[in-house]
Amino acid sequence: MRPVTACTRFAIATAVILTAAITGCGGAPATESAPLPPVKLQAASLEEGFTSMERLVEAARKEGSLNVVGLARNWVNYGEIIEAFSDEYGIEVKELEPGASSQRQIEAAGRLRPDVFDLSLETAVASADSFAPYKVRTWHDVPDDLKDHSAKWYAAYGGYMSIGYDARRVEAPASYADLLKPGHSVWLPGDPRKNAAAFSGVMAASLRGGEADAERGVTFFRELEEAGNLAAEPGTPSVVLDWDFLNAERAAREPEEGRPEWKVAIPGEATIASYYVQAVNADAPHPAAARLWQEFLFSDRAQNLFLKGYARPVRMEAMRMRGTLDTELAARLPETDAAPVVLTVPQIDAAKARLADEWDGAIE
Repeated sequence: MRPVTACTRFAIATAVILTAAITGCGGAPATESAPLPPVKLQAASLEEGFTSMERLVEAARKEGSLNVVGLARNWVNYGEIIEAFSDEYGIEVKELEPGASSQRQIEAAGRLRPDVFDLSLETAVASADSFAPYKVRTWHDVPDDLKDHSAKWYAAYGGYMSIGYDARRVEAPASYADLLKPGHSVWLPGDPRKNAAAFSGVMAASLRGGEADAERGVTFFRELEEAGNLAAEPGTPSVVLDWDFLNAERAAREPEEGRPEWKVAIPGEATIASYYVQAVNADAPHPAAARLWQEFLFSDRAQNLFLKGYARPVRMEAMRMRGTLDTELAARLPETDAAPVVLTVPQIDAAKARLADEWDGAIE
């Protein structure tokens, strides 16, 4: 070891003094960071309003609760989704009018004061002025035709129109035309002028070459009625036209003696697909919780929970590519080669106008 000389002691002392002086002139130590910007509860994105999920969660927890409307617990697994959100973030979810339709949600918003909406596409488009824009982190995974470019609404989940059939009574249909054969009793779940599933059932039966035609759909159901194959009451039909997530849920129930043995078919080259969209209420009483709810619904976890309820998550293909899709749950969906056809709002409006004119005269 070298001996410490007087010169060495002087050099060390000088270095210490210079280091202290530099630190003093340089301001705060490097470990201190600049203060974060204030939270903006009405922000249109996480980065703009909260900078991080941690700060969004903190702001939502301060609000303490979230008001949802029209979310029946037995609809696409919403019961488990609500509980998962509440458990993960410690936020109470107040469930308002679980059976409310899309239009009812909008009409009652002033009285009920929901934070978020779950709506049909056409209702969302017509009510866009009532929503606050918010882009979730997984925004780019949502197909362009299923979201508003200004982020006022965007699809979260959906389904395909399908044929649920009692395998004990009829054979698997290879087409809608098979439903005209003797022995079929076809139930349409409501008036297609008022019920979204019934409307889509009529339009699915009308598809030719991927094109839907309301008049062709009315003609088909008139033929069903003339053949005695259109059920007037739900009773015990051998066929139910409905969304595949509802028919698949029926088919998954444990078989019981005397109960139909439901199976699901989505025949043909194309089928009608429909998605339900999410939106933040512009007058949300809990704006941070509303935005946290959207982030949760579009996370891998919640998208797989929709899949558990047999719905088709909107991020399904993106999740499949990244390996985050629950493939066991996906394998339970009805198999089909049919291409999904999503009707535009103008197409829906035109078809509904045609049904309004022709349905009564065709179906007694």
